[in-house]
Amino acid sequence: MVRTYLLLAWTWLRASAQYPIPMAAMALGSFVLNGLDVAAIWIVFGHTDALGGFTLAEVMFLYGTAGVSFALSDMLFGNVDRLSQHIRAGTFDAMLVRPASAFVQMATDRFGVHRFGRMTQAAVVLGIALSQLDLEWSRTWMVPVMIVCGIVIFTSIFTLGGALQFLLTDAPEVANAFTYGGSTLTQYPLTVYGGDLVKAVTFIVPLAFVNWQPGLYVLGRDDPFGLPYWLRFAAPAAALVLALAAALAWRAGIRRYRSTGS
Repeated sequence: MVRTYLLLAWTWLRASAQYPIPMAAMALGSFVLNGLDVAAIWIVFGHTDALGGFTLAEVMFLYGTAGVSFALSDMLFGNVDRLSQHIRAGTFDAMLVRPASAFVQMATDRFGVHRFGRMTQAAVVLGIALSQLDLEWSRTWMVPVMIVCGIVIFTSIFTLGGALQFLLTDAPEVANAFTYGGSTLTQYPLTVYGGDLVKAVTFIVPLAFVNWQPGLYVLGRDDPFGLPYWLRFAAPAAALVLALAAALAWRAGIRRYRSTGS
């Protein structure tokens, strides 16, 4: 499956490379556009010394870890949430009869280099944040763990959103509320939101495990909401449970799918 994914992704990248100037412009545009989010945070800190009790470097750390996780997930698997477009066009039927996973074909469909712009921008922010923070080296092992778990969590949400489109072909907007909306939510300390929302993204849709709970451990901060300390290490378990739920939902959607007949 991995080899098939790489071959399909490389095919689309080679196709994009036939037009190098538009390809570079799209990547640069994505970098600049996503940089506006950072500019907005800097503007906020131009009027205050802390946001939700966190310093600029700490907010940039949370932004960077969530941004890298989401950018990699969106780049590798984000196309899954466009399933309804293929169902309406009848092209998903063709994917089902090919000797390759329909999920892999969906994920690599029109794989574009412009997504590297988002990832590069988030990685730059994270690198700057890490250089500004005085972190204990004994805690930094959590940083790659939270990024990997964040990728799994966002990919699972993309997959759940795609599976929902087997039932509701106009569901992309609903899915985007949890994918792109979730990415925006995790860019900031959860202390800027209400306690009920924090509980929802901890125990229902586990977005808090993308960067908030493990981030508190890395930063050596107490949980402002008084949640159990062990939750800071629960990101792998949350990612695994959500991934299993997404896999089951996708398989159920495939079994229930009926051809458009086109």
